[in-house]
Amino acid sequence: MRISVTPKKMKALLPTDILFQTSYWGKVKSCLGFKPLAFDIKSSEPRGDVLVLVQPHGPDNLGAYVPQGPEFVPDQENYGPFLEELTHAMLKHLDSRISFVRYDLPWESQYAQEIKEKKWPSFPEPRLREMRMNMGTRSWNLRKACMDMTVASSLVVDIGRPEEAILRGMKSKTRYNIGLARRKGVRVFRAGPDHLPAFYDLYCQTASRNNFAVCEYKHFLALFNAHISDPGNSELLFLMAAHNQDLLAGAIAAVSGKSALYLYGASSDIKKNLMAPYAVHWEIMRFSRSLGCTAYDMGAVSPSVDPDHPFYGLYRFKTGFGGTIEIRSGSWDYPLDEQKYNAIVNSDNLARVWG
Repeated sequence: MRISVTPKKMKALLPTDILFQTSYWGKVKSCLGFKPLAFDIKSSEPRGDVLVLVQPHGPDNLGAYVPQGPEFVPDQENYGPFLEELTHAMLKHLDSRISFVRYDLPWESQYAQEIKEKKWPSFPEPRLREMRMNMGTRSWNLRKACMDMTVASSLVVDIGRPEEAILRGMKSKTRYNIGLARRKGVRVFRAGPDHLPAFYDLYCQTASRNNFAVCEYKHFLALFNAHISDPGNSELLFLMAAHNQDLLAGAIAAVSGKSALYLYGASSDIKKNLMAPYAVHWEIMRFSRSLGCTAYDMGAVSPSVDPDHPFYGLYRFKTGFGGTIEIRSGSWDYPLDEQKYNAIVNSDNLARVWG
């Protein structure tokens, strides 16, 4: 397998349903200190293109990240060889200080069928996954990243159907909660950047309540600043739910092609009985449909019914909206400088342990 890549301008990236492979996302990440690069991919025939984000790690170390890419999917037995060849093709155009390339793959997991058929409760341990991924490679150098950049298992709802059909596909309790929020006077409205501080306050409440790490406010600002600088390149859906004067919930989603992707959500510590988050997600679906979307990606869930999985609570909530679980391959590293790569991985591990 021979692959070549040709650099091109980021704004020339091909249209895609994958938000993280758009020029908009390149602009978002450039606001946060990344350097975006774009490449056309060719082998015996064109294989699409790819967005790469270069991030500094200290004064003399860089990492290259491929968020939810490349979009082109080789045969499963060629996942590893394709990534190996793509890495070496890109190296000719990358800074020599880059110590690793991390691919956050949108490709279906090599274990998806086993998980769906309940032969596996979840993904096998990393060592086994690495053996399978590296089959056919020359260097056996692909490593399972200790943490996925985005999510490896995601709940996707088909919103190309009529609204009545979408509602019928939900669990009865979810339909009831959507209706309850409406009957109790919960109002969902499209918010603007001026509502971002209030949303961030709810977001921090949610993080504290559910014990997850908080993204800095600048990450939310970057979403809007990138959109303002190039409004024709993307569509942000920022919705808030209120009851009387109280803001109860909110969500930020982004549209790319025919897909809407849920990015961030938040809910208040008060009036939980009004089920505002259910109303917010339903309105995102309705707004997305009006923009021509046929899929709503609700993000992280456990890959199966596994009460011990950290995303099991998300599984219970999100599967109520119907849809199917896409079980993807997650993030994979190709180290180029072993010493520098290990230093970054160890630093990341310590940061997670100590919060």
